Amino acid sequence: MRARISILLAAIAIGAGLPALPAQAESVVRYGISMADIPLTTGQPDRGAGAYQFTAYTIYDPLVAWEMDVSDRPGKLVPGLATEWKVDDKDKTKWRFTLRKGVKFHDGSDFNADAVIWNLDKVLNDKAPQFDKRQSAQVKTRLPSVAGYAKIDDSTVEITTKTVDSFFPYQMLWFLVSSPAQYEKLGKDWDKFASQPSGTGPFKLTKLVPREPAELSRNADYWDKKRIAKVDKLILIPMPEALTRTNALLAGQVDLIETPAPDAVPQLKSAGMRIVDNITPHVWNYHLSVLPGSPWTDVRLAIDRDAVVGLMNGLAKPAKGQVDPSSPWFGKPSFELKYDLAAAKKLVEEAGYSKDKPLKTTFIIAQGGTGQMLSLPMNEFLQQSFKEIGIDVDFKVVELETLYTHWRKGAADEMNAGITANNIAYVTSDPLYAIVRFFHSSQVAPVGVNWGGYKNPKVDALIDEAKQTFDAAKQDELLAQAHSLIVDDAALVWVVHDTNPHALSPRIKKFVQAQHWFQDLTTIGVE
Repeated sequence: MRARISILLAAIAIGAGLPALPAQAESVVRYGISMADIPLTTGQPDRGAGAYQFTAYTIYDPLVAWEMDVSDRPGKLVPGLATEWKVDDKDKTKWRFTLRKGVKFHDGSDFNADAVIWNLDKVLNDKAPQFDKRQSAQVKTRLPSVAGYAKIDDSTVEITTKTVDSFFPYQMLWFLVSSPAQYEKLGKDWDKFASQPSGTGPFKLTKLVPREPAELSRNADYWDKKRIAKVDKLILIPMPEALTRTNALLAGQVDLIETPAPDAVPQLKSAGMRIVDNITPHVWNYHLSVLPGSPWTDVRLAIDRDAVVGLMNGLAKPAKGQVDPSSPWFGKPSFELKYDLAAAKKLVEEAGYSKDKPLKTTFIIAQGGTGQMLSLPMNEFLQQSFKEIGIDVDFKVVELETLYTHWRKGAADEMNAGITANNIAYVTSDPLYAIVRFFHSSQVAPVGVNWGGYKNPKVDALIDEAKQTFDAAKQDELLAQAHSLIVDDAALVWVVHDTNPHALSPRIKKFVQAQHWFQDLTTIGVE
């Protein structure tokens, strides 16, 4: 009872700083998000993959989109600003994208091939006058295959890849298109553009104040009539602490939240809130350095994954690898991830360490943020577990975007001196994100995000062969073989798969929770 009273009192205390619902009939939804601040609004959001649902797929559109309005199966690639894409039969490094006609940016200017080329230059050509270092840092490693691009005509662009890459369309999910005309109108100033952005998306940004709520308003003229927003305004409220979000929902100060405090789930349900989650291609892990001098070539960490699921009150699933065993890419690893305390202690002792003489090392982790689940409680729980086998882990705790900077630099960079693992949770929805960018040797950071420097020639060969084939069944077979080797190498410490839980107040009548880390906020409705 005391805990319940303290939560309610805390909820009342935070209420004064949050936006109230308007008195008029305008439909407004207030969303408590786990970010410390609103992600970058200029076209390529910062703060990780989780940010795309907030300031990417709301304000902007990609050429190739992800199906996000289904919850009973995984989505698939669908047309976005490109109505179709195909590889050249004679030269499979060339991809033609046919662009959607009649689309307007929020400022009224036309979307066309010139706008696509301008935006590619914006993030890939550091000699272009519109090049933006901040946006480039977010997306360049997500477009590792791009070698060149050209306008064919007003409604066609051609992108050339460095090698044959059958998975290339998945990279285009991450490339968003902002308005060249609006950039020119605002004096070629990306800082000004951030507060007055112009995309082609289903929402327009109508209010932005750093570290305060952002207001998105429905774009009634959106080109995809099936995806017109169901509310007039969506207010995004940064709330990095799970308890703060939960308190705000209980007090009626927000209408839905992501990642509620797990121990408050029974209270939320008794208060009439609805908990929604789903199968999610997302893994919470420790990405280990395997560079010379790293301890992780000889020592294994013991993880009680079921206990972590218990800590999350069931809002997670024990991980058996980078992807779930239900994935066609899981394969048949010979190494089974299980909690074997005795075996872990033995490996630590063989390496010359013990509880009395522990191995001391440092991991870099985030204080919180979308996708990181309950970062601090989970890490602190595992920290105690590691001590049981003679490993004393110290945490360098940073804001999520700072963690991403360390991650992009790679374990070998002097920025990461003394750090032997990072704790960014990974989206695993497609071949690029699940396998290629983390485990191919050509993607060792800072070229890609193979953070720890993992290299296995057999894995490289299987990935290369998979990229060369356009047969989906053969791709799955090759990726499954690669994943089996990756698990056998224990390349990462996989802990749990997220279920991406949301808590909804009774006001929210509609919300499609997709089987993805991407979510479509146009599906949120109050009727």
